[in-house]
Amino acid sequence: MSLTNLSPRQQFAAGRVPLRLASLFTGLLLFALAMALMVRANLGVDPWNVFHLGISHHVPLSLGSIVIIVGVIMLLTWIPMKQWPGVGTIANVFVIGAALDVFLLVLPEFSGLGWQILCLIAAILINGLGGAMYIGSHFGAGPRDGLMTGLHLRTGLSIRLVRTSIELLVLGIGWLLGGPVGLGTVAYALLIGPSTQYFFRFTIIKLAPSKLERVN
Repeated sequence: MSLTNLSPRQQFAAGRVPLRLASLFTGLLLFALAMALMVRANLGVDPWNVFHLGISHHVPLSLGSIVIIVGVIMLLTWIPMKQWPGVGTIANVFVIGAALDVFLLVLPEFSGLGWQILCLIAAILINGLGGAMYIGSHFGAGPRDGLMTGLHLRTGLSIRLVRTSIELLVLGIGWLLGGPVGLGTVAYALLIGPSTQYFFRFTIIKLAPSKLERVN
């Protein structure tokens, strides 16, 4: 049973809360670290960060602040689609953006193609681990993923089509705004799925059937 569509109270009632919270926040911090590494690798970033970085060229805000603001806007789109945000959804909006600014302050720019490629590969692996830990904590979908699933439920279109359409849209807008598209963008698109899938085997937190029955 998935806990992503349950209320925060029901998600906490599902049990193993300390372990799940640790997995949740560790996953979010790893997300932020991966984002910062991709920025510092300077080889292109994932579609949403092309969008975020494109915006950053036009407003006097830090990248982390932009990530938070966009996350809040995405969360507001859940309202007409009657999506229920979880604890992880709210944490996703604020923790990643705040941690991203911190990591960008301490991480240097990577120079030399070899170091840049290593940094990019590390970022994709770390992102995969962070995503698997976040999802495995069962505390709700991220704000951008919730938009995807909400549109899927409302339109009847496939998840693949909805996700691809959204990511192509934000990628195109971000590129037009000056966001960096490059090798890292392509590598992320090809490798993030397998990376996350690999780490799922270690990060999904199993809950007792008795606990799951109580939250129904």
